[in-house]
Amino acid sequence: MDFSMSERAQQIHQQVIQFMEEFVYPAEEALHQATADDRWSVPPVLEELKQRAKSLGLWNLFLPSAFSDSGLSNVDYAPICETMGRVFAAPEIFNCSAPDTGNMEVLLHYGSEGQKEQWLTPLLNGDTRSAFAMTEPDVASSDATNICTRIERQGEHYIVDGRKWWSSGAADPRCELFIVMGLSDPGASKYQQHSMIIVPRNTPGVELVRNLTVFGFDDAPHGHSEVVFDRVKVPAENILLGEGSGFEIAQGRLGPGRIHHCMRAMGAAERALELMCRRTKSREAFGGPLYKNDVVLHNIAHSRMEIDQARLLTLRAAHMMDTVGNKAARREIAMIRLLPCVQPAR
Repeated sequence: MDFSMSERAQQIHQQVIQFMEEFVYPAEEALHQATADDRWSVPPVLEELKQRAKSLGLWNLFLPSAFSDSGLSNVDYAPICETMGRVFAAPEIFNCSAPDTGNMEVLLHYGSEGQKEQWLTPLLNGDTRSAFAMTEPDVASSDATNICTRIERQGEHYIVDGRKWWSSGAADPRCELFIVMGLSDPGASKYQQHSMIIVPRNTPGVELVRNLTVFGFDDAPHGHSEVVFDRVKVPAENILLGEGSGFEIAQGRLGPGRIHHCMRAMGAAERALELMCRRTKSREAFGGPLYKNDVVLHNIAHSRMEIDQARLLTLRAAHMMDTVGNKAARREIAMIRLLPCVQPAR
């Protein structure tokens, strides 16, 4: 398999690397301090960097070629995404952060012209942010057929009623819309029972209950929240693609997102390995630097192999998505999601 980037992608990648070195790394401490002082506000430096990246055309690089002049394939975008992953805030600086990337792709592929004009354009411009509400606390929603939040038609409106959690992006003060998955027709066949609908953030009945942590981190100011939809009334035109299309949309949304998440993780892992190697040279114990300890070298070598294995498997999934489609690549997409959890014990 050929994982080489196109010439255009290589040029963009070099621009992203240069931007990271010139602007993002130097701003890391300011970004960290701003959220440490006020967890749920947006640091002004973040918005300044976003405008700078946008002015240089380093913007919405995740978009498929059908919707972007950059024309990046999944294999093209993967190394660029890895570079962004080296700094936690960097993907948003390039308007390439979750869940907005997935939500923008949903609106691009499945939204009506009216939905695109009202909700997609502000997201593409970086003026707003969004949330994705799928997982629920009362059911094992890793099996999405269990999702029981109701989306019921009542005349010219739908009523959304249920409880979600781990709703990515819900706590962000700039969040203006939720894309919600729910049960619309319990009597339909298994994969036509659910739908997705756009719920404006400020609609009466939408209640952010609490912000949840992941491995002890609150991911401020973005957040992963528990949200209640209490008889929320939204216009019928907010339904995406039509009733019963929830699973079709979910599959289309999750495929590219897995590549993005995994490659960002590769970037974070590479940077962690670099810091670890630097530490072994500067830290002395038992009469010498740590890197002269065989156990330390053993762990570094294992980390090197694990990162390379994960990257190659992710690039293989990206290549298959580009050449045979998301559906045919579903096994590889599932594998890259699971890989970090199944590394052998040392």
